[in-house]
Amino acid sequence: MEFDHLGVATADATGLAALFTELFDAPVAHEEEFDGMTVLFLELEDGYFELLEPHEDGAIGRYLENNGPGIHHVALHTDDIEGALETARGAGVELIDHEPRPGAWGHDVAFLHPKSTGGVLVEFVSH
Repeated sequence: MEFDHLGVATADATGLAALFTELFDAPVAHEEEFDGMTVLFLELEDGYFELLEPHEDGAIGRYLENNGPGIHHVALHTDDIEGALETARGAGVELIDHEPRPGAWGHDVAFLHPKSTGGVLVEFVSH
């Protein structure tokens, strides 16, 4: 596996994208409306920042209400997402997604519960 992206919850994805582009020379690589959110991927040398701005009630909106803006998840790329889930299951990790589901940018994704991963919401992503 390798690092894919860091998901950041924000109330203003466009504003944060402008700041990160200036600070980190991280241009917008992809933007879409997905699952009631604006999702912006900013390109870094070895991965992306994924900025998540909710427009409807959902997980990111609840996250912002409870925690404020900030790091939401860490995503790791795998060529075998089903195998990665099986490895996690075998290690006793609680899964949020028991099988891959459609994610932003047309990727397949699956999340691991943070109570099983040291408080970190981990996403497996397959391109």
